Amino acid sequence: MHVPVLLDRCVELLAPALDRPDAFMVDATLGLGGHSEKFLATFPDLTLIGVDRDPQALAKAQDRLAQFGERFVPLAGEHEHLAALLETVNGGKVHAVLFDLGVSSMQLDEPERGFSYSREAPLDMRMNPQDELTAAVIVNTYTEQQLVGVLRDFGEEKSARRISRAILAARAIKPITSTTELAELVREAIPAPAKRTGGNPAKRTFQALRIEINREIQGLPAAIDAALGAIVVGGRIAVISYHSLEDRIVKRRFAKDATESSPVRLPVIPDDARPSLRLLTRGAEVPSDLEISENPRAASAKLRAAERVRGVAA
Repeated sequence: MHVPVLLDRCVELLAPALDRPDAFMVDATLGLGGHSEKFLATFPDLTLIGVDRDPQALAKAQDRLAQFGERFVPLAGEHEHLAALLETVNGGKVHAVLFDLGVSSMQLDEPERGFSYSREAPLDMRMNPQDELTAAVIVNTYTEQQLVGVLRDFGEEKSARRISRAILAARAIKPITSTTELAELVREAIPAPAKRTGGNPAKRTFQALRIEINREIQGLPAAIDAALGAIVVGGRIAVISYHSLEDRIVKRRFAKDATESSPVRLPVIPDDARPSLRLLTRGAEVPSDLEISENPRAASAKLRAAERVRGVAA
């Protein structure tokens, strides 16, 4: 069973917005529902809308959260469509939004999904099985330059060029079809010193492919904008990220709305120039050493949170 990351801290940060009889919360990355279960159990008057693109995860979360009856509402949707989904919730206004980004434990633990580099499986990695783009399509059709861009941008892979050339050479002989085949190609392609640190040599390549396939980075700005647009004054948002690009997007977006926008030296700051967000975390918070020892998948997590302190123009 999935162990939710930074669970108690998320509850602590969002609690002031949810301790009310008519509270509505959106878990924008529902997964198996671990965070949602805790929030529904903690706030007995809370209605929680759980959004996920993965129909298998959505079905399992529904079973897990059925005990809460109509207080839990599942919705299928992608990051890019979050604004339209939120318009259907409580007149488009909510009191809290939670994002727990990245791949879920269920997806990693089911070999047939192709997310794991340590288990034999078809090259897939789609969170939504209805999507057309798969890892097999990328490794067998992208140009060298396209592959290099994906591996560098989304995997921060220093050996992106070497790996991309190894992929092109291998697929010229026959298509690359399995996770273990790709993982072995990566292992052979990177320099020996790089194999001695940082865990499995294929980790960054698989991460990069997953992000490209599921548009995790590309869709995030629109999703954060949608969430911030739906949160009422006094409402709160918390985002857990696992990748530097994700964290940078969240950091800059929060900072933009938490900064005064009036020209320098104005004697009186207009209301519409005052910050609309108040940051609740000093920088990015990380899990404790104890949590990481109990749940190694929390190691790269970073948490940022903010409160809406002023409404936005319609």
